[in-house]
Amino acid sequence: MERTRVVIHGALGKMGQEITRAVLREPGLKIVGAVEKKVTQKYLPLTEPLTGTSELVPFSSDLDSLVKSCSPDVLVDFTNAEASMAAARITIKQKVRMVIGTTGLSEENLREIEQLCQANEVGAVVAPNFSLGAVLLVRLARVAAKFFDYAEIIEMHHEKKIDAPSGTAVATAKAMLEARGKPFIYPKTEEEIVSSVRGGQIEGIAIHSLRSPGFMAGQEVIFSGAGQTLSLRCETISRESYTSGVILAIKEVTKHKELIYGLDALLKL
Repeated sequence: MERTRVVIHGALGKMGQEITRAVLREPGLKIVGAVEKKVTQKYLPLTEPLTGTSELVPFSSDLDSLVKSCSPDVLVDFTNAEASMAAARITIKQKVRMVIGTTGLSEENLREIEQLCQANEVGAVVAPNFSLGAVLLVRLARVAAKFFDYAEIIEMHHEKKIDAPSGTAVATAKAMLEARGKPFIYPKTEEEIVSSVRGGQIEGIAIHSLRSPGFMAGQEVIFSGAGQTLSLRCETISRESYTSGVILAIKEVTKHKELIYGLDALLKL
């Protein structure tokens, strides 16, 4: 069976390294190239854990040239919004599919990716979170949103995360609002002693972002009504939790010719 050819964009990042290990363990996938912003060597040494076989794959900061020389089927991107969009404009135009786990993409960015997919008849998967637990949390929050008038989101990440709130928190809030069909009730504070102490808010949903070295990634959604509260919480304790979702996306994106947003669409929830 011919293996799906994969390039990792952001290969030396924490997620890039985790995904590289996961792809190497997957029999039906093959890494044919790696990209980083700064590169000091022409090849990246990789060892397949299943066979113990070592090989050197092309390693470059020039994505355009690498894609042309490696002919990948899929490019996996975990970088930043600016780098992701630059990669999309290069990659999709060369008929290479994309799996994007970068957060911070705007609605305008998503529309551009969608247009690139349509124009070039190739698929792309963009997901704010590839963790099964996080995806299920959003699904359960959609159900609960129909029955409560008050809701707040607390999202927790490590101190080096560059954006706030997280893409998952924003996606969760939008899913809750779509299910509810109207804004939540947002209690206004008459006297705010510390500026922005209530966090931000999206149509009545207060969102609080924690940034601390004690966290990797996590989210809690709190619903409340008369005399009761309901809390939904998911915590990521290892980046390995994202890899099964990424592997699924790599396999599924080859079957599509359009933009797919969210892992839930692939899980058919």
